[in-house]
Amino acid sequence: MMTESEFLQLSDAIFDRIEQAIDEHGLDADTLRQGNVLEIEFDGGDKVIVNRHAANQEMWIAARSGGYHFARRGEDWIASRDGAEFYATLADAIRAGSGEAFDFAG
Repeated sequence: MMTESEFLQLSDAIFDRIEQAIDEHGLDADTLRQGNVLEIEFDGGDKVIVNRHAANQEMWIAARSGGYHFARRGEDWIASRDGAEFYATLADAIRAGSGEAFDFAG
């Protein structure tokens, strides 16, 4: 298990990667980072919320499609419910919210 400091550093890097990918794709979306939450709001009004939960060392996604909890497994973040990968699930939610092509490749 990571220390809380290591988890916060890692989750900050995840938030940075999300914001950078949205900018690089030129999506019509605004991001707002407040503490443990990164909110992605699309021009159509849909939102995706990414939350880091330090106590459990999990990353959470809340989207129209549902709520997901991810724990670190090796180098990946894997959903406890169905084994889905964090970035793939988030990309699906961003595509659904924006109506545009999006991925985290690269």
